[in-house]
Amino acid sequence: MNTLSNVNTRRGEPHPPTPDLSSVSSPENQSLLAGVSVKYALHPDKYWYVLRVTYNRVSRAYDILRKAGLEVYLPMHYVQKIIQDKKKRVLEPLLPNIIFVYATPESITSVVKKPSHHSFINFYLNHFKQDEYGKNPPLTVGYNDMMNFINLTSVDNEHVRVVEPERCHYKSGDVVRVTDGDFKGVTGRVARVSGQQRVVVELEGLCLVATAYVPSGFLMKIE
Repeated sequence: MNTLSNVNTRRGEPHPPTPDLSSVSSPENQSLLAGVSVKYALHPDKYWYVLRVTYNRVSRAYDILRKAGLEVYLPMHYVQKIIQDKKKRVLEPLLPNIIFVYATPESITSVVKKPSHHSFINFYLNHFKQDEYGKNPPLTVGYNDMMNFINLTSVDNEHVRVVEPERCHYKSGDVVRVTDGDFKGVTGRVARVSGQQRVVVELEGLCLVATAYVPSGFLMKIE
């Protein structure tokens, strides 16, 4: 099944993205980030896979994966855009052309390798590892790391952003947990990004994502 029954409407909890990405800026969709949450139960045979989708086909890929019974997470965020001379708050994918799927190796491979899908849905490869045949395997994210990433990216805050390593000025190598505020529970490293103190979460081999400003009083060092 692709969603679980224990849902709620707490802001900042994991949320199912809309498959209709063409209409997410409409008023009726403005509450998506504060909407129904999804709990991804730990399963011994499942992994979090990273998939790369060709441009402008995220909606189609999302529908295919969900119809296949897979658990899917598509991180979204709001951005300010000028549309017809008016400033509008538009919901867009945080990581363009990237979808995360929690699945067994067999179930995800059967979907990705299907001839009708292979032209636009592919595994994002781990370029830092090689399998027994000397090829790069699909990139996977550890369960706890993914839950931490979901905790961060499901917060409705326009200042959550993907950042380049050179833009992160780390204060130390300490790992911290946010103890209060919108990002409560998020763990990462403290850094100055765009002149503000933030907590940076890394998905190794894929991206760095920073919170909005977090005051020092909301941070607890993890030993």
